[in-house]
Amino acid sequence: MAQKLKVAVIGGGSSYTPELIEGFILNYSTFPVSEIVLADIEEGFRKLSIVGQLAQRMVAKSGLPIEVKLTLDRRSALAGADFVSTQMRVGMLEARGWDETIPLKYGMIGQETTGPGGMMKALRTIPVLLGIARDMEELCPDAWLLNFTNPAGMVTEAINKHSRIKSIGLCNSPIAAYKWLSSLYQVPQDRIYCEFAGLNHLHFISQITVNGESKLPELLANRDGYSARNVPQYEWNASLLRSLGSIPSYYLKYFYLQREILEQQQASAAKGETRAEVVKRLEDELFELYQDVNLAEKPKQLELRGGAYYSEAAVRLMNSLYNNSGDIQTLNVANRGILDFLPDDACIEVNCKVLKDGPVPMPVTVVPPAVKGLIHAVKTYEQLAIAAAVSGSRDMALTALAHHPLVPSVNDAEAMLNEMLERNKAYLPQFFQPSAAQ
Repeated sequence: MAQKLKVAVIGGGSSYTPELIEGFILNYSTFPVSEIVLADIEEGFRKLSIVGQLAQRMVAKSGLPIEVKLTLDRRSALAGADFVSTQMRVGMLEARGWDETIPLKYGMIGQETTGPGGMMKALRTIPVLLGIARDMEELCPDAWLLNFTNPAGMVTEAINKHSRIKSIGLCNSPIAAYKWLSSLYQVPQDRIYCEFAGLNHLHFISQITVNGESKLPELLANRDGYSARNVPQYEWNASLLRSLGSIPSYYLKYFYLQREILEQQQASAAKGETRAEVVKRLEDELFELYQDVNLAEKPKQLELRGGAYYSEAAVRLMNSLYNNSGDIQTLNVANRGILDFLPDDACIEVNCKVLKDGPVPMPVTVVPPAVKGLIHAVKTYEQLAIAAAVSGSRDMALTALAHHPLVPSVNDAEAMLNEMLERNKAYLPQFFQPSAAQ
């Protein structure tokens, strides 16, 4: 691999980009990136220009020999890249709003990465990512694709199944857990170990040690501490947690507290306070800050975005792959027998040792028996949804929804699916071709 590195960022106009640039600056001594290309689409040109100029000011302030380029030409960005990072949202925040509100009309949770909304995001996103993968096969076949475009696990599995490139999925949830524990116990993150097992946004932490001492029993009594700020704060059921003997991902509240969260979402939507609307206001504020020509660092307000630390995780992974570090990171990779109740080609979220040839999944010591059925059911839905995204089959999409635990009625699901497909028509050509499978 080249000593001077080129990184292409697809979705370079994202509000997260300053965090990514900060990571490259801080890690330059071990990860000598010389060229960063921020690529976006025409509709994202304004944001790309604003955030790109901030990125250039940050690099200039650092004094490092890094060139930051901006482009609307994806292929030129990919040509000769050593690493490709994707942080994109097909349909932008408008489509997220549809994902969050249309299911509510049918009595189902509206969320951008799980349930019906998550499936629509996958249907929009997977074909675009596969297009990027095809470009990479031609223009940078040896590059690593680091995907943290949601739903990250499904997107990564689709890439692994339908392309020849090297791809890894990652999420901010694991790194956020380490930061929470580091703050809670006032110790560096390298003195903490967590064992993650499950799927992206559906994992369980069944081991937590600090300085070699298990902290899981006392943490199970702290039922709110590990919940994300953007997920409604209903208290976990203490009996459930004791029985599981593990800390669930905060996204599991959508499954275990479905009625409560559905009611909360319906109330928020009625007041015009969906998460999409909150994020839009926050992004407007961030881009107002980014336009300040005197700003040459990542603003603190960026940490308020729900996906804070994604970019830190991405730079850490690139650094470890480049340097054959052998450190342990929680990643989305092919199962290959790690979870014996899932197919080998299923994408799972587990701890991996990161080497130059790629992440090596570590054996999982504990998966609570009670959750295996839920994990299997959601993976069944995910694999059906991936097949629907690739084929454009409405029947397959409905079958996927029918097998999702958050969908109570296939008849309601069919009416909802038809409405959501029509609303997303501009982003779902595969479902509207004359030859599209039924």
